Amino acid sequence: MNHYEPKDLSVRDVHRLLLGGVAPRPIALVSTLSADGIPNLSPFSFFNAFGANPPIVAFSPNRRARDGSVKDTYNNILATKECVINAVTYAMVEQVSLASAEYPPEVNEFIKSGLTPIPSDLVKASRVKESPFQMECKLKQMVSFGEQGVSANLAICEVIKFHVADDIIENGIIQPELIDLVARMSGDYYCRASGESIFVVRKPEQKKCVGIDQLPDFIKQSHIYSANNLAKFGNTEKLPGSDEVTSAVNKIFEENLLPEEPTKELFYRYYRIKNHKQMFYTALGLIKLSHPDNRIFVELSAKCAIENDDTELALIAALYAGSLH
Repeated sequence: MNHYEPKDLSVRDVHRLLLGGVAPRPIALVSTLSADGIPNLSPFSFFNAFGANPPIVAFSPNRRARDGSVKDTYNNILATKECVINAVTYAMVEQVSLASAEYPPEVNEFIKSGLTPIPSDLVKASRVKESPFQMECKLKQMVSFGEQGVSANLAICEVIKFHVADDIIENGIIQPELIDLVARMSGDYYCRASGESIFVVRKPEQKKCVGIDQLPDFIKQSHIYSANNLAKFGNTEKLPGSDEVTSAVNKIFEENLLPEEPTKELFYRYYRIKNHKQMFYTALGLIKLSHPDNRIFVELSAKCAIENDDTELALIAALYAGSLH
C-alpha cells in the first residue's frame, strides 16, 4: 500500500486520488436559471442521495481549479433556490459531456448540447426530455468549504417532485438494464451500469446470519473458496446439521441422479458451463470410484453452487466435503 496525507500532496494529486478511488459516481445533470432567466445545464459527478423522509440529494458545484472562481450553477441556485437534477443515461452521455464545457454565463447549454428543455411543474428551471428520471428540487442549504481551486460547495436539496419514465419500472422498481445509467470514474473513464456490470447481492439485514466465524474450519481453510464465497456461505441463518447433509446426499443416490459413467473430463465439462448440480452429481459418482481428487470436485461443486446462488446445495456440498479424506 502507498500512504498519503493530503497536506503532503498537491491539490491536483488529491483530486486524482478521490476521482479514482471514490468511483463509480452517479452524475447529476443540473438545470438552473440565472436571476435574469438565462438557462444553464451542467453535469456534476460529486452527487448522491442522502435520505428519503424528506427526500434529500446533494451535489457539489466545486470552485474552478484554475482560479477558484465559482460556476454558473452555484450562482444560479443561490439566486433562485431551485434546480432540476436529471439522471444521465448511456444514450445521452456524449451530449452531457458537451454540456460540461466552459461556456460564458449567457450561453444556453441546452442549445450547445442538443438536449431538449421541457417545462417543470413546481420550479422554473427546465427538465431534460432525454433523461428518464428527473427531480425538481428546492435548495435547503449551500455549504462551502474554502475559496481555493477545487474547494467544495455542497448544494443540499430537497426533491419536491419526481418524474419517472414508465418504461424503466417493473414491479415498482427502476430496472438497471432499462434505465441504462452511466457513472463517472477517473480521468476520461466512465462506467455503464448495465449488462455484465450488474449483479445481485442478497441483503442480510432481515435475518440473523451465522457469519464466516461460525463456518467449520475445513471450509474456512479450503484453498478452493474465495472470501466472497465464504461470506455467501455465512449469509444464512442456520447451517445444515450432519444428518441433513447425509440425508440430502443419500437422496441423490436413491434417485439415481449420478451419471452412468462419471469421469474427470465429464466433471470439467459441466464446470465450464457452470452447471453446479451436474458437477455435484458427477463428483459423487467419482467418490464411488475412489477418485483421488474427490474432495476437490465436491468443493468446486459447492463453489459453483454458491456463485449461482443455490445456497442450499452449496452448503450441503461444502459440509459434505468435510467428511471426505
